Amino acid sequence: MKPDAPGHNRPPLTYKDAGVDIDAGDTLVEHIKPLARSTNRPGVMGGLGGFGGLFDLKAAGFRDPILVSGTDGVGTKLKVAIDAGVPDTVGIDLVAMCVNDIVVQGAEPLFFLDYYASGHLEVDTGRRIVAGVAEGCRRAGCALVGGETAEMPGLYAQGDYDLAGFAVGAAERDHLLPRADIALGDVVLGLASDGLHSNGFSLVRRIVELSGLDYRATAPFADAPLSRTLLEPTRIYVKPLLSAIRGTAAVKGLAHITGGGLPGNVPRCLPDGLRARLDARRWALPAVFRWLRESGNVPTDDMLKTFNCGLGMIVVTSPADAAAVAASLSDAGETVREVGVVERGPDGEADCVIDHAESLWRS
Repeated sequence: MKPDAPGHNRPPLTYKDAGVDIDAGDTLVEHIKPLARSTNRPGVMGGLGGFGGLFDLKAAGFRDPILVSGTDGVGTKLKVAIDAGVPDTVGIDLVAMCVNDIVVQGAEPLFFLDYYASGHLEVDTGRRIVAGVAEGCRRAGCALVGGETAEMPGLYAQGDYDLAGFAVGAAERDHLLPRADIALGDVVLGLASDGLHSNGFSLVRRIVELSGLDYRATAPFADAPLSRTLLEPTRIYVKPLLSAIRGTAAVKGLAHITGGGLPGNVPRCLPDGLRARLDARRWALPAVFRWLRESGNVPTDDMLKTFNCGLGMIVVTSPADAAAVAASLSDAGETVREVGVVERGPDGEADCVIDHAESLWRS
């Protein structure tokens, strides 16, 4: 540099001075390694540290596998976690949103990768988030084989962070769902949700703001802090569903109830020309949904299209097999209700109608 060049008399400027702490990233990786090892399963090759994660499908027991992949995030539920200072469970949500989408294709989730981004890397926060990711992987039976930690000063506000996840699973070619034999008269079973799961939080946060409540205050509808009830992690249905699929050979279709609610997701597992007719009197509504509707004066249609409203997963099976499928799921710890039936619908498209929806809001 010439003596009169700009910056000649300035002190040295390092990457850390610019806001990126490589040492902190390395420290977080050391915390992550034992968490990742705790999720190992047959098929995993190697460990963290390579440029890519390796997985051996043959070692996992597949003979004619079709790969099934899914990616998702947690949405603005992260803002509740950030504002409440509780990052421990959103990692479970991240895994759940991906693996629940994979299992509805009849696939077993095999491995998972996460992406964690922040403006300034807080090692303890990152460790707690990834511990949640590892817990989600254990619940789903998949391995955490890698990920990315990005520190991007100037892009995220102080204390903010973002998450994305990517999962890969596999199913035998002849076991993919939905099956082609979904027919008139088939039974629709509903599996209970654990609350809000990870959808609709832009509306949730707006209602909380208008109500004047603090996330650390006791919830008006539960004997627990509001943050705990809102951050209850998305239920992971993988192991019970795989057990029912393999044990009964009678599951015809599945639908993960996420954004779009029951009307937007149930038709995704039905063939054109058929619809599911559900009876809202047949399942229980967690109190948080009733509070949201009343506090926000939210129309019923908006509630149904925004939230799962008490059902996190839908199962389609034949009337002859419904009892066996329900028993398998109940034995695995799920709360199961027969909530509807498959009938003829509008020509050319699948559909879902919900009768007696107003009954959901009655105590």
